[in-house]
Amino acid sequence: MTGGEIAALVAAGAFLMLVLVLAVPILRLRHTVDAATRAINDINDRTAPLLGNVNTTIEGVNTALGQVHTTLDGVNLQLAKVDNITGHAQSVTANVANLATVVSSAAANPLVKVAAFGYGVRRAAAARRHAEEEREVRTTLKERRKAARTARKAGQAIG
Repeated sequence: MTGGEIAALVAAGAFLMLVLVLAVPILRLRHTVDAATRAINDINDRTAPLLGNVNTTIEGVNTALGQVHTTLDGVNLQLAKVDNITGHAQSVTANVANLATVVSSAAANPLVKVAAFGYGVRRAAAARRHAEEEREVRTTLKERRKAARTARKAGQAIG
């Protein structure tokens, strides 16, 4: 064997040693990759039903949102009707207020006249009573004066 062959044999032995030294981490790495593959497959097996459930839930939520949208459309329609009714009620209220003003002014004028007439009648009756009392007082005073004059004349005639 020549020096080149021995060198080749030593190089082959060193290479074999290198392969043997590197084989252990590579085998361990293979086990790690296998474990990671199994974990990924487990996760995939478990997430497929979860994603199916999520899709079902989202479809349910979308259905509910559609129903809510339909309900809100109905509510908005009813609110438009309520606004219309409110406008009509406001118009009726204004008309009633105007009517009340007209009736009040139409009734107030005759009522004022009736009240003034009643006041005038009371004043006239009071004045008449007062005039009668004054007439009675004057008549009484005239009679007293007349009686006093007659008494004086009778006293002068006697005396």
